[in-house]
Amino acid sequence: MTEDDRGERRRLGAVVLAVLISQVLLYPGVPDLVVALGAPAGIDAGMWFLVAEFGAFVAFAVVWGTASDALGRRAPLIVAGALGGAASYVALAAVPEFGFGFRAALAVRVVGGALTIGAFSLAITSLMDLRGGNGRNMGAAGVAIGLGAAVGSVVGGALADVNAFYPVYAGAAVLVGSGLLAATVDDRVVADRPLGVDGEVSDDGVGFRDVLARARTTRGLLVPLAFGFVDRLTAGFFALVGVYYFQDPETFGLSAAAAGATLALFFVPFAVLQAPFGSLSDRVGRFLPVVVGSIAYGIVTIGVGVAPIYPLAAALMVLVGVCGALMAPATMALVTDLVEPEARGAAMGLFNVFGSLGFLAGFLIGGSATEAFGYTPAFLAVGGLELAIALALFPAVKAIAPGDGFLGLGGGAGQSPSE
Repeated sequence: MTEDDRGERRRLGAVVLAVLISQVLLYPGVPDLVVALGAPAGIDAGMWFLVAEFGAFVAFAVVWGTASDALGRRAPLIVAGALGGAASYVALAAVPEFGFGFRAALAVRVVGGALTIGAFSLAITSLMDLRGGNGRNMGAAGVAIGLGAAVGSVVGGALADVNAFYPVYAGAAVLVGSGLLAATVDDRVVADRPLGVDGEVSDDGVGFRDVLARARTTRGLLVPLAFGFVDRLTAGFFALVGVYYFQDPETFGLSAAAAGATLALFFVPFAVLQAPFGSLSDRVGRFLPVVVGSIAYGIVTIGVGVAPIYPLAAALMVLVGVCGALMAPATMALVTDLVEPEARGAAMGLFNVFGSLGFLAGFLIGGSATEAFGYTPAFLAVGGLELAIALALFPAVKAIAPGDGFLGLGGGAGQSPSE
């Protein structure tokens, strides 16, 4: 990896960081924000507030990725998505000023999600385009995601305690900054795509239909997509139910700031450990990080929901972050291992579709289960799903993880053939 590559990695990581900060800034204050936007108090309104954005993520992630593959450029689309997302935040804050109701706020969230997912997904895809190891590059993405979520949760909670709309304004400003930074990034899509016999850039195999075909025919591609779905289901659960759980007077009764700081107990280790764990997966393979990390992640998730006192719940949140950092970059790197460079934009878009569907499921399952049965059964259900996917796909991960194996379990140097 050249010094230019390292510089690009830092800039792209900063873009991902900024997008995540802008998104998570809102989470600790969601209980008060939805009321300020005209909704009744309760977890149901918070659930639909988050579902609106992630529904748009699902609908538009592959659209952005396919467009970038077809155009042979990503940076201008990242800029457009970030600046459009900033405008949607400003519009959201204006909803009550114009006397519009909560339904109008949800519509703005849909538009904002459709724009913001472009900046997020394509920044990660641009990291995939770099040389230097798929695990290491996805580790950089994971660091940015985790650190962005940590900063957003702490700062957002503090701002929400002052005014419900301060996190919205801050999110708009951060997205503007990410768009300006993305404008300085060099595009590498064309450089990394294969040449045809006439020396021109080949467009063969690029597009939405092709990636769906690869999902059906490429050996094992659906495995990281399935893990991405369930992993983000759990993250979506914590983003919604975790905020209400820690603030509920009948559980721990924390303030928005304290709840944000508690979420950061997960996000900080999730951030700082992803780079070393991503590099580890390049050396020992994807099997152990993905499968063992997922099993441990499910167990500690259940532990948070049954913890009788806050200090124990807080300590378990740290372990949730460690386990998440172990599996996340290896799961994303599996996509890079299995898909050719010319279709990476659409492939990562597809991965983010599954991930966003997971977030949606986490919001819906978590919110509905909590409303119907309470917090403890909801934590048991979500943690159990994580355990189930790890055990069910144990043989599949062992079969597709590249390399010579580690402790005889599968995996190895997780570098794709294209690298």
